[in-house]
Amino acid sequence: MKNAGLLVMPAGFFLVVAAISLFDGIAMRSIFVLCGLAVEGMGLFLAVRGHMAMRGEH
Repeated sequence: MKNAGLLVMPAGFFLVVAAISLFDGIAMRSIFVLCGLAVEGMGLFLAVRGHMAMRGEH
């Protein structure tokens, strides 16, 4: 789960970068930036949860 979270975070970052560089309209750019930030947050959540699960096993 930790590795999945660490792979999802860069995907969200690249989604934000792509939205900023590809879209001209502020509305579409804002929507995709928010989606990218949500993906990054989900990745961070998965990474933290995976780390806490590993720590609890010891």
